[in-house]
Amino acid sequence: MSAPAGSDWVFDALGTRWTITTPAPMSASARAEVAGELDRIDRVWSRFRADSLVTEIAARAGDYPIAESDRPLMDWYRQLYELTAGAVSPFVGQTLVDAGYDADYTLRPSERVRAAPPWETVLGGHDGVLDVLVPTVIDVGAAGKGFAVDRVAAIVSESTNDYIVDGGGDMFISAFDTPRRVALEHPSAPTKAIGVVEVSGAAICASASNRRTWAQWHHIVDPRTASPAREVLATWVITPTAMIADGLATALFFTPAAALRTRFDYCPEGFHHVTVRRGGGVEHTAVPGLELFL
Repeated sequence: MSAPAGSDWVFDALGTRWTITTPAPMSASARAEVAGELDRIDRVWSRFRADSLVTEIAARAGDYPIAESDRPLMDWYRQLYELTAGAVSPFVGQTLVDAGYDADYTLRPSERVRAAPPWETVLGGHDGVLDVLVPTVIDVGAAGKGFAVDRVAAIVSESTNDYIVDGGGDMFISAFDTPRRVALEHPSAPTKAIGVVEVSGAAICASASNRRTWAQWHHIVDPRTASPAREVLATWVITPTAMIADGLATALFFTPAAALRTRFDYCPEGFHHVTVRRGGGVEHTAVPGLELFL
């Protein structure tokens, strides 16, 4: 991760392209801290690395301590699991492997694609230690990138008040005097936008079924039925943190926004969203600065 010229630092990490925008180039120490934290997250939570904690958990049951910084991720997954009646689960990993989205990216579905096990049969607890009851392939893709964006944003905020952290399209935008306009990528034409929104002092995260597609599959899979989501094409969510926005963007593929809001208490102010359905319908809240081009 080398430092770029100007105010944009562009690099690859966690399988995606990152851009950190600041008024002046970040210091070498700040860049090193960002790089170190992203590598730490990868070494813990990647199911594509042979030396990760997740790979070890897939091989054997036992107690696995996790960092204090990572406890909110598992807490949020537990609430997502409850909010969606199991449709968003960190135990969808084996389902994705069976479908062909494995560590070798074979993209060849097995004859049998297994549904994810219930939470209680896999994890006895997650309060500082993952009490893994049976070997399990964990996948935190539904909220993990947002979690990483928040971790990076916390580091960047120590150096400047004005910044944008963009991790593969999941973004945290600091509280600029003038909100930043963010384009909403067209789910069927990545070079086009279906609209724009305005964001300041918040995160915006997206999820779309046109990403990571193969055969009749894509990466947004219902762990209860071991089948890809079909009714929703794309979602965007705005909340105070990227981890929450990222998880809700996935949850909206399976659970209506109204149902999520009845039990959602992570952010007192709730969340904004835009949902594009397969039939062409668009559902949205009163998102600040929303302009739709449909």
